[in-house]
Formats: sequence, structure tokens, C-alpha cells
Amino acid sequence: MMQVKTFSAIKALNNWVIQNETFLAQSVVNFIGAVIILFFGYFLARFFSIGLRKILIVRKVDKTVIQFCSTLIRYVFFIFTGIAALGRIGVETSSIITVLGAAGLAIGLALQSSLANFAAGILLVSLRPFRAGEYVDLGGIAGTAEDVHIFSTTLRTSDNKIVIMPNGKVIAGNIINFSRQPHRRVDITVAVGYESEIAYVKEILRSVIIKDERILQPLGVTIRLNEMASSSLNFVVRVWTPNIHYWDVYFDLMESIKTVFDEKEIAIPYPQLDVHHHSHKG
Repeated sequence: MMQVKTFSAIKALNNWVIQNETFLAQSVVNFIGAVIILFFGYFLARFFSIGLRKILIVRKVDKTVIQFCSTLIRYVFFIFTGIAALGRIGVETSSIITVLGAAGLAIGLALQSSLANFAAGILLVSLRPFRAGEYVDLGGIAGTAEDVHIFSTTLRTSDNKIVIMPNGKVIAGNIINFSRQPHRRVDITVAVGYESEIAYVKEILRSVIIKDERILQPLGVTIRLNEMASSSLNFVVRVWTPNIHYWDVYFDLMESIKTVFDEKEIAIPYPQLDVHHHSHKG
């Protein structure tokens, strides 16, 4: 009796297979196709992830950004490959795509400011308007760039304060890089009295400049009368020096000019107030 039931079940299964032969063959083909899609998707994800990592390393992008971007592109390929594989075996993927889109929109709205900072961080490490160790002014805050992360930038000010700025604020404002060029121009305004001779003052200023070897004479030296103010003649002095010597040259020039003016008895005017006292006899 048991053998009869077993034979009947096998016969029924065989009949079902014969009746659904086309469906089963198509299912096997679809399954093999899904496996092939997953294989090539995995291969492409690794290929593009490793390729992007190498490109970013060559561009000397921050390690945190490299890791994030390579991981992100890998998972993006995995998600689209999984959806394509499910579609190959007959699963309705439109609802999956709709759910993923809605989830992405919700996450984007919730993390709007963070995503803006992240996008700004990507631009900063890609365009490289400044690098770690350079002295910059970011929207009115000046200091040495310490680190450029994917969400924030760290500055160290001249009085040794640490300032952490969101990258969105950095990219939205003016970026002034004082260290990118090898040379900087030192601008000084010198005021003398009206009794001083213009040619004589210019000669003295030039003699001070010539003595400083840090000043790059071939790049040009400007000594000109810039303004005839109410109580002084204002001369502008412009010289070029290597970036590393900028502040030393600035302060040394100021001190040297004052010292030489004292020696040559050239008056430096300063505000004065004349008070006249009149006495009245009663």
C-alpha cells in the first residue's frame, strides 16, 4: 500500500514537471541570470571602489573621506545590483525603489545641515583651496589650518586658540590663503611733517630697505608719496619678502624707520591740541 502511494506521488510530480516544463526552465534561467548579475555587480563594486580610492590617494585627499567615499560607492553598487537581481527572478522592484526613495528623502531632510557640511567637505578636499599647515582667513577668522575633515575644519589662531568651523560655513564665505604663494608684499605707511623734503625722505627709506637682505629687491620696491593729509605727508612703502619672513620684515622695518628718522631728526607728526588762555580784567 505504501509503495502504491509513493509511486502515485512520484507520478503526480512527474506530470507536474512535464506540465510546467517551460516555467521551470525559465525559472532556472532567471536564477542563473540573477547569480550572474550579483557576481558582476560585486566585481564592478570592487573595481570602482578600489579605483576611486587610488584616485583620491593620488590627489592626497583626507583618509576619512577616502574611506567614506569608497565604502559609499561599494554599497550603492550592491543595492542596485540586488534590485536588478530581484527583478530578474520576477520580484516586483518598483515598490522597493519607492521605499528606498522615500527613506532617502526622509534621511536627507533630517540630516540636511550635516549633508551640506559633508558636501562642502568633499569640495574642500577636492579643490584644495587650502591645506593643513597653511595660514588662511576663513570668513573673517584667521589661523593655521590644522585639519580638514568631512564635516568641519579646524583652525589654530595666532594666540593658540582652536576654532572648529562647519565646512558649509567655510565654503560659503571668502577663503583667503596667505601661504599658497611663496612671496608676500609688505605694505607700510610712513607719516612725516610737511617741513620734510620728499626726495630726502625717500632716500632715507630706501637706505633702510637696502640693508635688509630678506627683502627681494628684484620683485620691486615702491616708495611714493601717497597722501597729503591735514598734518602730515604720508608715504607708502611696499616691498616683497618670502612668506616665512613676512611679520619679521614688517616689524623690523617699522623699528628701523623710526630709529633712522630719530637719527636724521625727521619729525613724525602726532595730534596736538593748542589751548589758549585769555584773562579778563574785571
